[in-house]
Amino acid sequence: MFDDESLPAIREAIRKQTLSDRQLLEGLRAEVRPLTAAARAIRPRSTTAVSLVASDGGNNKLEFDPFYVQLVRVVDSYGKELFLDVISPTTDTDALSDRQFDADGDPATPLGFLMRDLGIDRLYDLSTMIPTGKKTREQPERVKPGWVLTYRDLCEWAVLYERICYTSFATDTLIVRDGFLRSKEFSRDLFMRMGELIRSAIERIQRDDRRRVFLVGIAKHSQVMTRYRLAMAIEGTIAPGEPRYLAIPRDMEAKAYRWSEYARGQEESGSDGEAAKFVLGDMYFVRFGSMAGDPVWAVDLLHWQVGMAAEVFGYLLADATDGFPVPYYPRCLQRAHEHAQVVDFDLDILQDQVFAAVRELLPVSKQPVIDAVRLGTDLAARRYG
Repeated sequence: MFDDESLPAIREAIRKQTLSDRQLLEGLRAEVRPLTAAARAIRPRSTTAVSLVASDGGNNKLEFDPFYVQLVRVVDSYGKELFLDVISPTTDTDALSDRQFDADGDPATPLGFLMRDLGIDRLYDLSTMIPTGKKTREQPERVKPGWVLTYRDLCEWAVLYERICYTSFATDTLIVRDGFLRSKEFSRDLFMRMGELIRSAIERIQRDDRRRVFLVGIAKHSQVMTRYRLAMAIEGTIAPGEPRYLAIPRDMEAKAYRWSEYARGQEESGSDGEAAKFVLGDMYFVRFGSMAGDPVWAVDLLHWQVGMAAEVFGYLLADATDGFPVPYYPRCLQRAHEHAQVVDFDLDILQDQVFAAVRELLPVSKQPVIDAVRLGTDLAARRYG
């Protein structure tokens, strides 16, 4: 706690520093001021909305030191399970790669379809963040455990890819991804190649089946939004009265990111510097409510579908208006989260399986040790429950 003598001095120091940095806010206000006229109203439309989401990694860790098991599960907003796997940081990635294909070498999982279409058969060729099989076998202590989350994200992309490229659509469909249409996890230009395959599939569906498929990515948090939120609120950039959307220029995106290539889109592919390899979408700020205080979300549209932005956001509007428990956030995405979460009784059952599996590793005379350790751990945690 600050004492009564130091607190006034700290307040004055904060005030002086804020005044001296006022040009920072003035600069941001100058950047967003020209965008006010570019905000467009959203008109409601109707189509089928499907969301794909991988369950939160924080809810999927099953731990009992020194064992750590990661459940990888992808579901859609209808609760249909689209991918399921169980791995750990020491999983042999060569064996994991082989699991994506059947005995004849044909794809056995959505990830297998993506790998085959990209011309690779090893996960560490798909992403440099995944260790080689040799390293997981010979140097498991040097393997960074974070690769299991990379694998989970790749699985989510693969499910989305397989859904678009290998599924028939009975109606026009809007597919909603949890997160931006961007990724730095793919090696080389594989992410952009996947994007081109998705584009070809969407064009084929429209040509042959007379159905339109749209893809958007929505993020609850965005560095761009954090940087410009206050300036936009002061300038009234997204005026109240109606739901609205606003395209965000690439140069504004780049200023908010530590790595500018995360804002390098296809329109810059012929410019100097690093080629566009990580971005399939153009960013918009979208407010589905009509009041100034309603939440504003950062949304990516596929760069070749930006001409249909008014239509896409119109489709999202009805679903977002019914959003619960998060207001004005697409309900289909919230349903997918509800189905994907592994919590409560389900989590207890899976955790019991970890204890049982570890117990089987020991001779019968030592198995009661597991029960004793488990009981002691549970009692210690329960006092804070």
